[in-house]
Amino acid sequence: MRRVIRRLRSTLHAIHALALAAALAGCGERPAEPPRTPVASPSPPPASASTGSWLGRWTGPEGTFLELAGGQGSYEVTIRNLDGPRKFAGKADGAAVTFERDGTRETLRATDGAGTGMKWLAGKKDCLALRSGEGWCRD
Repeated sequence: MRRVIRRLRSTLHAIHALALAAALAGCGERPAEPPRTPVASPSPPPASASTGSWLGRWTGPEGTFLELAGGQGSYEVTIRNLDGPRKFAGKADGAAVTFERDGTRETLRATDGAGTGMKWLAGKKDCLALRSGEGWCRD
C-alpha cells in the first residue's frame, strides 16, 4: 500500500510541476488583442468637386449650416454652429477651400454623407466636411 501512495504522490508532483511549467510558460506570451474595427476610408468626392460649384447654403443637423459666398478662388465662409454664425476668409486650394479658424488651418472638402462622419447625414450624396463630425449637405 505504501508503494501505491508513493507512486500517487510522485504522479501528483509530476502533474503539479507540469501544470506550473505550463502556466509559467504562458506568462511570457502577450494577451490576445481585441479584434480591430476597420477604419472607413474617406468617401470619394462627388463629380462636382470644383469649389466654384459649392456656392450657397449647405445644411447640417440641429439648424447648423455652412454658407459659401464669393468665387474666383476667394470665398467668404459662414459657419453656423450651436454657438451662432461666424465668418472666415477662405481661398481655393485645388479641390478644397482653406481658411483659418481659431488659429487652426481648416480644409473644406467635398464628400458624401458617410464621409462627414455624421449619422444624421449618412444617406446624403452631395456634402462638404471639415473633419469627421463636422459636415453639411445639400440633398
